[in-house]
Amino acid sequence: MKIETTPLSGVLILTPARHGDARGFFSESWNRRTLREAGLDLPDFVQDNHSLSRQAGTLRGLHYQAPPHAQGKLVRCGRGRLFDVAVDARPDSPTYGRWFGTELSFENGRQLWIPAGFLHGFATREDDTEVVYKCTDHYDRAADGAVAWDSLGIDWGVSDPVLSDKDRAAPAFADWKSPFGDMA
Repeated sequence: MKIETTPLSGVLILTPARHGDARGFFSESWNRRTLREAGLDLPDFVQDNHSLSRQAGTLRGLHYQAPPHAQGKLVRCGRGRLFDVAVDARPDSPTYGRWFGTELSFENGRQLWIPAGFLHGFATREDDTEVVYKCTDHYDRAADGAVAWDSLGIDWGVSDPVLSDKDRAAPAFADWKSPFGDMA
């Protein structure tokens, strides 16, 4: 497992080894022992999510769950290609309000670890893109929230994104009060 740091403390790119032959490949996308041996001890995961975006240019985010149900997420692309983004939403962090994005695809096999205290979003680059992610807390409707996708200067690579009503109505980052005050 290759582990890369990013400019945001705690956000990591994990790339599992792929073992291939003429039939295709095999990969362990998650192995606690392998990660611990590499010095990385991620929290326990309690829920796996799987989403399908039919159209290229679908943008989902920027989403979060507030404490006490804040979620860390390990995100990967099961099919297709997407631009995945984490935004530091911890007010006491030196990188508060900064974002990091990377391409995740079926082809590159990369995963993005986004700890609790960050906003998360992605924009699909291909039709029928599937996103699969592990979460450290269960979904809680009362803790669910969003910040406007276009309020942080993120270059999503999409000019007219396909959005949900929730994402269209989300407040701008500058008008939003972060619930992640003690997480930096």
